[in-house]
Amino acid sequence: MSDARPILFFDSGVGGLSIAGPARAVLPTAPFVYVADSAGFPYGEKTEAEIAGRVPALLGRLAERYRPRLIVIACNTASTIALPAVRAALDLPVVGTVPAIKPAAAMSRTRTIGVLGTRATVRQAYVDDLAAKFAGDCRVIRHGSAELVELAEAKLRGEMLAPESFAAVLDGLFGQDGGEQIDVIVNACTHFPLVEAELAAAAPRPVAFVDGGPGIARRIAFLTEGQDWPTHPGEGVAVFTRLGEREQALAPGLAARGFARIEAL
Repeated sequence: MSDARPILFFDSGVGGLSIAGPARAVLPTAPFVYVADSAGFPYGEKTEAEIAGRVPALLGRLAERYRPRLIVIACNTASTIALPAVRAALDLPVVGTVPAIKPAAAMSRTRTIGVLGTRATVRQAYVDDLAAKFAGDCRVIRHGSAELVELAEAKLRGEMLAPESFAAVLDGLFGQDGGEQIDVIVNACTHFPLVEAELAAAAPRPVAFVDGGPGIARRIAFLTEGQDWPTHPGEGVAVFTRLGEREQALAPGLAARGFARIEAL
């Protein structure tokens, strides 16, 4: 018999679509629920205490409502701060999203990598630990950008984006001491792969970008191996904690990515 329990993806905004996309490619008939905490957006500008208090309680409510088989916290900021508390509170698998520093270090030839995330993510001790463990022989240059999160949301709403906006964000990396040596950039916010083409075009020279989407897709497939799935793809559901004009404007972009139905929590 097919099992209709969904996989639930959670982010403050639409960035987690960069995680849901690779997962859908691996599990094409899996039911997906995508949740954006629009009432709390953006997480990258909140304090650790605000995120640690908000995310576990909200995911508890979502687990009761949608009964998922697995939850993906498709947000680097929420994962680096709240993942242990969420796992302790919920009796189901929870997959987090962390900056892809390990593959970036493996790719780098100059041994200088950039980490582009939100301000809340790049200041976390968790990022220090990843850099020490996997990029000990690299210079790791970090930059936090709230503007890039807004640009990714604007792109999904179909708005025109100014190329110089992306150049200004990248200058936060390349303009630092040693930044001219960066050859790999970690997109350490799930929003940022959504504007990777714009970032690549604005970079002062060719540079590789990496993110955690493919690795998380493999992890989801491993954790659900042997489980039953519907025989045909179902309609994905997008859920917002606040559903206003800003969120309604995302509907065409969400539908194009398989989330044709929108609900309010």
